[in-house]
This record gives sequence, structure tokens and C-alpha cells, in this order.
Amino acid sequence: MIIGIECTAHTFGVGIVHKGKILANIRDMFMTESGGIVPIKAAEHHKLAAESVWNKALEQAGIEERDIEYIALANAPGLAPCLLAGLHFAREKAVKLGVKIVLVNHCIAHLEIGQSLGAKDPVLLYASGANTQILAYESGKYRVFGETLDIGIGNLLDKVARYAGLGFPGGPKLEKEAVRGRYIELPYSIKGMDAAFSGLATKAQQLLDAGKTLKDVAFSIQETAFAMLVEASERALAHTGKKELVLGGGVACNARLQEMCKIMCKERKARFYCPEKPLLVDNGAMIAYTGEVILRGAGKEILLNPENIDIKPRERTDEVDVSWR
Repeated sequence: MIIGIECTAHTFGVGIVHKGKILANIRDMFMTESGGIVPIKAAEHHKLAAESVWNKALEQAGIEERDIEYIALANAPGLAPCLLAGLHFAREKAVKLGVKIVLVNHCIAHLEIGQSLGAKDPVLLYASGANTQILAYESGKYRVFGETLDIGIGNLLDKVARYAGLGFPGGPKLEKEAVRGRYIELPYSIKGMDAAFSGLATKAQQLLDAGKTLKDVAFSIQETAFAMLVEASERALAHTGKKELVLGGGVACNARLQEMCKIMCKERKARFYCPEKPLLVDNGAMIAYTGEVILRGAGKEILLNPENIDIKPRERTDEVDVSWR
């Protein structure tokens, strides 16, 4: 029985997994009416929400605290204040329960949860707020075959939404605005398998200032940015020879991005996997699931005592030794 804690950015989540089965997945998200995420305020939110989210997860799973054998903690990458809030909570619980902790890279958890759908050796299109990467396993690590050169796809959407006064998170609000929008040509910046989004954000803001409707701008951003991601993902499939694509991260909730990935995979005769929304957004279940995968493959020597854990806010996905595969 393993319980996972997600605390890397705007969400505090707790999930419970036993033998590959997700028993609970509870989350509480920091949100604003206007402006973006403020790390210190998000961390305060996590501290206030932690105990309640933990208890709700135990209730949903129908277990007691004493049933927990291990804690999985997302310690990287992320916003340092938020990571620290999660670390202190996990350490407190581990000491109380007398259990050890397995550390999980948040980005890798978005990939590993694809196994719950049957993916064996996929390419992952990881599209979230701060992270935009195209990943696949090769030679002991999850290699980055393409990534953003400036801001993440979610940051792009949030930035434009914030400029339009929509608040945080901006992606879901822009998706609603994009319905029945018309296309306006925007910068298409893809270099090999890497993408750049800041120019796209600037042009979108200029169009809003020039009087273009938010519907048309939102539609055009989605069509342009998502086409860049799908193009790079197709290149990764061709380069690696893999036949599976997993879509992960909060931006993966976007129906248009899912549709574009499905079309590309169908044309390439590749299998497409996309978890349900509760497993796409930041959540504790994917951390618990990945923790169990790591323990199953790497063994209990990977476990740490509570006093020996630390955060790694800037840890890259391709820096993690994938000892469990």
C-alpha cells in the first residue's frame, strides 16, 4: 500500500495505489480570479490543504493510516516553496507512521502513468504549464528528443489568458473561447524537434491590442502551438521507431490537442494513449503509481529515511537514472 504526494506547483494531491490499482486520487488546486500563480501563496495553500486532502484520500480508499507501507513524494522539478511544503508534510507523516519514502520525478510520473493504460515503450508528449518535452526511454534514461526553448505550452496559454484578464489557470478558459473561432496566422517556431512559444505569445497580445476577438486569437493559438507539438512528436516516433504515443500533462486535457494527436497516430499506424483527466492534471495517484513501479523494479534500496530526503526544483527528466527498467 503506497500513498503519493503531489506538490510541485499549483496542486496539492494525494493518491493511494495498491498492486497497480488506483484506490484514491484527491487534489486541491490553488486558483486566482486574475493574475497567475504566486509560488509563496501556492505553498501556503498546500500547507492549509494538506491534512484535509490526505484524510479524504484515506477515506476514498477505505483504509487507515496504519495500512500505509510507503510514501511516494514528488520532489522534482517544480516551484521550491511548493516542493518544500510537500516535503515537510511527507516527512512529518513518514516519522509518525514509521515508514520510508521513495522520491519521484514529477515529469517521469506523467510518462509512467501511461503504463496503467497498457503502453509498453512509448514516446511521451508532455504538455503542462512549465514543461513541454517529448520523451522516450533509451539506454537507461528517459531521453528528451524535443522540448521548449523558452516557455512551456501551458505558460503560453496562461500568459495570453492573463493578458486578456481571464485569471489562472488560463488553458481551460482559452479552450472554451476557441470554440467557433477563425484562424489568424501566427508565428510557427519549430526548430528540429524543439519549439519556441514566446513569439507566439507576443503576437497574440498584439492581435488583442489591435482589436481581434479573443475567440479568434484563442483558436489560432491552439491550432498553431498544438500543430508544432504534434509535428515534433511525429518526428520522435519516426526517429525512435516506437509505435506508441502517450499524451500527458495538464494541457493534454485539451480536446483539440487530443484530436490532433489521434489523427497523427492513425496516419502513422501508431497506438495512442491518453489517461483520463484526473490522471492528466497534476495528481497524487500518478506519484503513488510511479513510486510503486520504481519499488517493483529497483527494489527497496531506493527507499530513504525521512531525514534524508530533499527537493530538486530544477532536476531535468533526462538526469534521472531509470534503474527500475
